[in-house]
Amino acid sequence: MSNRYPTPEFRRTALAPGVLCAIVLLAGVALVGQDGYVVIRFAVSILALIVAVFAWQARQWWWIPLLAAVSVAFNPVVVVPLEGDLLLGAHYVSALALIVVAVLVKVRNPEDRNRR
Repeated sequence: MSNRYPTPEFRRTALAPGVLCAIVLLAGVALVGQDGYVVIRFAVSILALIVAVFAWQARQWWWIPLLAAVSVAFNPVVVVPLEGDLLLGAHYVSALALIVVAVLVKVRNPEDRNRR
């Protein structure tokens, strides 16, 4: 029995945590200045570091400074004093950056059965 459906040549390992982090960033715009905002900071910081690990594993190290900057900017332990429009802009720019990184970070699929 032959396999009719080809396996993808690449895997996008950072796609799920990157898109999830972008969603959390966009949802966090509504919570800026409220008590629940610390949860947004934790989630963004952790998910940005997870995407950084996937970028490291994919050997695309040039994304790591950007992801580290996002993680530090939204760090809940040592809070960077961003307020007002600057904080809202950081949310939108970080969400866009994470989506771009999530789409562009990819690793070769070791189970690619299409290679001959």
